[in-house]
Amino acid sequence: MAEEGSGKRVGVISLGCPKNLVDTEKMLGRFLQQGYRLTADPEAADLLVVNTCGFKADAEAESREAIAAMGEIKARHPGKRLVVTGCLSQRYGAALAQELPEIDVLVGSAQYERLIPLIEANQRTGEAAWEVEPLSSGVAAADEEGDRVLTTPSHTAYVKIAEGCNNPCAFCIIPQLRGRFRSRTPAEIEAEVIQLSRQGVVEINLVSQDTTLYGRDLEPRFSLAALLRRLARLEGIRWIRALYLYPTLITPELLAVMGSEEKVLPYLDIPLQHSHSAVLARMKRVERAEGIVRLLQQIRQQLPEAVVRTTFIVGFPGETKKEFRHLYRLVAQGWFDHVGVFTYSDEQGTAACLLPDKVSAKKARRRQQALMLLQQRISRKKLKQQLGRTLPVLVDGVSEAHEGLMVGRTAGQAPEVDGLVYINAGQPRPGTIVPVTITESHEYDLVGQVATI
Repeated sequence: MAEEGSGKRVGVISLGCPKNLVDTEKMLGRFLQQGYRLTADPEAADLLVVNTCGFKADAEAESREAIAAMGEIKARHPGKRLVVTGCLSQRYGAALAQELPEIDVLVGSAQYERLIPLIEANQRTGEAAWEVEPLSSGVAAADEEGDRVLTTPSHTAYVKIAEGCNNPCAFCIIPQLRGRFRSRTPAEIEAEVIQLSRQGVVEINLVSQDTTLYGRDLEPRFSLAALLRRLARLEGIRWIRALYLYPTLITPELLAVMGSEEKVLPYLDIPLQHSHSAVLARMKRVERAEGIVRLLQQIRQQLPEAVVRTTFIVGFPGETKKEFRHLYRLVAQGWFDHVGVFTYSDEQGTAACLLPDKVSAKKARRRQQALMLLQQRISRKKLKQQLGRTLPVLVDGVSEAHEGLMVGRTAGQAPEVDGLVYINAGQPRPGTIVPVTITESHEYDLVGQVATI
């Protein structure tokens, strides 16, 4: 990519979740509109941008480390400017810019449209500029005109269908960083997916903080099931996957769409967080133990081939050995194909931070390791059942970890968070969906060869 133009080279670091990545990609589109050139080399960039995450302590630490690293580069090259955006900016506002004087421009998570004007003002005056306004309770921001620069492989993309969150989870600060839940309109989402399809995208991953709540705040009221049916009619798109499904809003209608629409993948990403009712109550979650089991039974009855992913938090304040064992037994029943386990940590500004009976970090880590070892055995057993089967695989490209192999994913493997399929025979083109016969299975990954038809 060309990099000429005085003061017009920008390098961007994007941290955090796929929702933040979408913000970054649209930010990059704004820079291109203004004549900037993109560079992956921070030493060559005139403008250094860090789009931060502030969800958890470790995410905040990573964001601060990235800011510090870019600040060191700026110090070596007079004239460079450092821009900080995203959730960490929204969380601390002007205090962050005052704490870190190397920051030239700081913008919160709801003011991306102000980014370019603030940068231009800083370039004119040389004075630090920041804008972190209270989060809007209105509609989600509409699509900006101009290109969105994909940072994912060109055949796959995340599409953010809503902003914010209404859930009062005791451990989570997201509503404070992103505001209340606001759905984008079906027409906006459809237009974005059509544009992505024209660019060659074949896999769409719908994301938001609470994807099953989609459309309930619109007038007229809409639903995730209706959105999926609408997107399934679009040409060019082959796979549609919905991520971040809040369990209490997974309806029979939604499961029916996953079972009847060929393009809508029967993949359920359900962040349950725990299984014991008492822990869930302390977490200020709506669901309870009996409802979780009923939901899992309903999924298996209505969609026997569905892939279920979940995440859990262990070591939440007051979690007893009995409560953890309840969670362990649920996982041991083999409901889940993919499991992520996080240890609880106090986050300033959350209700959980004030709870008594903290669980030690050492005990929380032991519980995390126990759950992950259990799920590893379950995953190995489940994947072994795929031996000899021929599965559709979306080819991502050449493996970075294993020389000479191609790598791809089945419909049951979401990008970045799940396992992979390594292809050791055949050279399929990236972005194509090809039949792969599975010849090996491991804890999380599969190995196979392109089937001859």
